[in-house]
Amino acid sequence: MAENYIHKKVKSIQFNFFSPEDVKKMSVAKIVTPELYDKEGYPVDGGLMDIRLGVIDPGLRCKSCGSKLKECMGHFGFVDLARPVIYLKGANIIHEFLRCTCKECNKLLIDASLREKLLEKVDGPSKAMAKFVRDKCRTVKKCPSCNAKQYSIRIEKPTLFFENDKRIFPIEIRARLEKISEDDVSLLGFNPKAARPEWLVLTNMLIPPVTIRPSITLESGERSEDDLTHKLGDIVRINQRLFENINAGAPEIIIEDLWDLLQYHITTFFDNTTASVPPARHRSGEPLKTLTERIKSKEGRFRHNLTGKRVNYSARTLISPDPQIQLGEVGVPLEVAMELTVNERVTSWNILRLKEFVKRGAKNYPGANYVVRLDGKKKRITDETVESLLDELQEGYIVERHLMDGDVCIFNRQPSLHRMSIMCHKIKVLPGKSFRLNPSVCTPYNADFDGDEMNIHIPQNEEARAEAEILMHVQHNIITPKNGLNIIACIQDSITGNFLLTRDMEFSREEAIELLLSIGWEDFSGFPKTKTINGKQLLSTLLPKDFSFVGYNLSHKKGAEDSTVIVKKGNLEKGIVDRAIIGKESGDLLRSLYIQYGPATTLRILNNISKLGIKIVTNYGFTTGLVDTDVDEKIFSEINNLMDDALKKVDSLIEEYKKGELEAYPSKTLRETLELKILEVLNKARNKAGNLVAENSNRNNPTIIMATSGARGNELNLAQIAGSVGQQALRGERISHGYKKRVLPIFEKDDLGAAPHGFVKNGFKQGLKPYEFFFHAMTGRDSLMDTALRTPKSGYLYRRLANALQDLKVEYDQTVRTANKNIVQFSYGDDNIDISKSEAGTINVRKIVREAVSK
Repeated sequence: MAENYIHKKVKSIQFNFFSPEDVKKMSVAKIVTPELYDKEGYPVDGGLMDIRLGVIDPGLRCKSCGSKLKECMGHFGFVDLARPVIYLKGANIIHEFLRCTCKECNKLLIDASLREKLLEKVDGPSKAMAKFVRDKCRTVKKCPSCNAKQYSIRIEKPTLFFENDKRIFPIEIRARLEKISEDDVSLLGFNPKAARPEWLVLTNMLIPPVTIRPSITLESGERSEDDLTHKLGDIVRINQRLFENINAGAPEIIIEDLWDLLQYHITTFFDNTTASVPPARHRSGEPLKTLTERIKSKEGRFRHNLTGKRVNYSARTLISPDPQIQLGEVGVPLEVAMELTVNERVTSWNILRLKEFVKRGAKNYPGANYVVRLDGKKKRITDETVESLLDELQEGYIVERHLMDGDVCIFNRQPSLHRMSIMCHKIKVLPGKSFRLNPSVCTPYNADFDGDEMNIHIPQNEEARAEAEILMHVQHNIITPKNGLNIIACIQDSITGNFLLTRDMEFSREEAIELLLSIGWEDFSGFPKTKTINGKQLLSTLLPKDFSFVGYNLSHKKGAEDSTVIVKKGNLEKGIVDRAIIGKESGDLLRSLYIQYGPATTLRILNNISKLGIKIVTNYGFTTGLVDTDVDEKIFSEINNLMDDALKKVDSLIEEYKKGELEAYPSKTLRETLELKILEVLNKARNKAGNLVAENSNRNNPTIIMATSGARGNELNLAQIAGSVGQQALRGERISHGYKKRVLPIFEKDDLGAAPHGFVKNGFKQGLKPYEFFFHAMTGRDSLMDTALRTPKSGYLYRRLANALQDLKVEYDQTVRTANKNIVQFSYGDDNIDISKSEAGTINVRKIVREAVSK
């Protein structure tokens, strides 16, 4: 049925070269002078700013089409070249044609019978055929048609050609190319009707319209011309001089110099970044931006002007944390709120309200900055215009009012690497100069508060506002489409607070109510009547009354007593809440809430849980210092013994290696095996030290609380401070590069021991020896370098990948197809699971059964 509506289909696209005749047909004027304006400032006829090429001045009309500025698209002109010039981008094609044809008879350097066979086989140009012909011609030393000896032709970049080390000029090259038959052109992969090779040797050149190279008038009244106009001026000037010298019969050496200069200017007009050609520059030394630079790369027309643009109704400033702000809100400075505006159309229902905004004007908040009339004209509200605008205001007018609490905005942090790098927030106008953000929303943006800046965009119509709120709001992005796990969750302090709260905290009824009031909780209908309230009961108040849940916290793997977390009918009956329950990418409780109650309720509960956790650590104190990293003398000596044993094992492994008794791992040399075994021994020792510290530390040690709750860090951090930093690994191996046969000159040559290869026996608290500090800094610097280099590489790789995959979609028959309906997968992901609705790509059957049983 759909086929009936398609009147024409594109069969193919053909790219042509312009012939000299095409250039003249396209042009409306011949350019003969490099002058731009006469004494009155009017464009000179036959000059580069000729009015026939289009107009850029408001008062003038185009002589070609009679249209004014903005109506006239512009027209091409042309310049006749005094001598032919090689077209830069066609130099390689010219080279191939010269190498594959005879210098005397200009026929292809292949056997006549083979040529006939090829012509019969192929209908029109073919890439494969062209490659075959080029390969055949490459080794021919004598022409099969006229027996003329063939010399090697080389190209000296970018446009100089040499035959047998003698330079051949564009006139001779063009004469040769003109004599190549149409069949031979076709066999070399070109359509002779659309792309003759001699057209790549320019005899005339198109001059682009004035409209693509407009001049600007500076404050001083002087005109500043575009880079292209500067370059074209040079081309026309040198071309004129070359004409004059040829007509005056000047010596050939002068003519050749001017000819080469013309070639240089035309080359840099097409591409000013050509290798082995010095770039043309402004007087300031800045290289000119000519045709190729306008189109290619990040700053070119496509990537800079078409796929990405600068926009109005946006602001950018520093971000700072505000744990009291709602998760779906963003704090906006008053200054920004008074500058950015929201369009509101005047109706009979809101006219009085909008008149109030207009009355206040731009200087008073909340006011309005502009009024848009029915004819689309915009008037700024000032003290002078306010009265007339109030009288004039009628239905259909648009008032651009200031931002207010509850307005919708789009918030973004660059680099935008995934969907959640740009989300919709509700505005909360606050004093100050920075955007305020709840720390729990930092994860999807990958934001921190060490100087990050973020962008805000204000949607300008109802459709855009609805789209932002329904599709992009923070509450709809709690779950990441990457793996179906929650990316927005409690972080750091709020995890610590809830861990302490549900572990062993008790409050008087008054204290508990006060805590809940301080986070904005108002519903105390089901609150326990007992005199004392424990932490689990306090947290239960925030959960829905019909909510049931069974999950496991981080201590489940260790078989701890409180590892199962059970919620029945909204009551937390058992278990300690930690990162596995309310944290990012593991918050089972949050995911269960999301599935059962939807995004809005989940966001509200998460907001309350997060605030409660922060309130606990604020009110009851939670701090860590150097004293918390002290370990018992007995544990310290045990750690030292562990390290000494590990070093002895390393020595014995080295002995085995030297005696040849060490057994090599499969596909590894003896030396590689030794390195792997040493790494294994030393890493095991460090991990044992970590466990030792964790097991023997006070359960109220803040560092241990942070590690066990999953809020930040792990036991190993404490072991490195108190016990031993351990083996430093560089690219997954022990440090082995530096001086000849040793890493540093303070070690003996060929010493395979632990210390000379980056083992740091001391902990940070005791202090590192100079060489240990050096090794530690070495691996730190390596990872910094690695990160800095990996970012652009992965960014570019992702760009390539996204562009390759952007047209894939799941069709109605459940197959994954490309834009032209080719099947890529018969079912999405070969298992038909929507990753964003799964749990890390799988369906957690155990969890489903557990929840069903608990109900």
